[in-house]
Amino acid sequence: MKDLVPPEGTVTIDSDQGSDYLNIADNEEAVDAQEPADAQEPMLTDQQAAMLMQTLHEEQNLLMGGLIGFVAAMVGAGAWAAVTVATEYQIGWMAVGIGFLVGYAVRLAGKGIAPVFGAVSAVLSLLGCAAGNLLTVTWFIASAEGMSFMEVAAQLNVAIVIEILTSTFTAMDVLFYGLAAYFGYKTAFRQVTQADLDRALGKGF
Repeated sequence: MKDLVPPEGTVTIDSDQGSDYLNIADNEEAVDAQEPADAQEPMLTDQQAAMLMQTLHEEQNLLMGGLIGFVAAMVGAGAWAAVTVATEYQIGWMAVGIGFLVGYAVRLAGKGIAPVFGAVSAVLSLLGCAAGNLLTVTWFIASAEGMSFMEVAAQLNVAIVIEILTSTFTAMDVLFYGLAAYFGYKTAFRQVTQADLDRALGKGF
């Protein structure tokens, strides 16, 4: 969204201002490009902006976002492990996919604009990556020992899990885990739609 200078007494929503993160979604029914720029970029008065922010804050649900994000992290971990076992090759870019998956789940369920939603999503993305590695190693150990996956999994404890994760961690994992956390964070925030703006402008009342 290009920078505009609002008329006196009005404000625009800027994702780089304040402690909240707002991502203004593109309007599919865009106004014709030949119309004036200010007709395409509706301005909000201070009162309308405050009403919009209040509504967005009230609709946030960190608990639901965290729960659904955790489920997404586990689904991503399972997918990563399945691909690695099938190909016998660890595809690091799967970590990025986990970040996107978790972030999107947190966005849909949590409807968050506060930074905490991004932080939770980043942590869950890292958890999904670690779980994917753990599942993969557990499977290969079971295969090598002629045991079932569940038999090996039942013997895991905190010390063994830490040993597995640290012994299999490589320098490249720093990159991929970092990308997973980054995209998990960036994807987690709610997109403010034209309908949300219409409510602030009084068009939905």
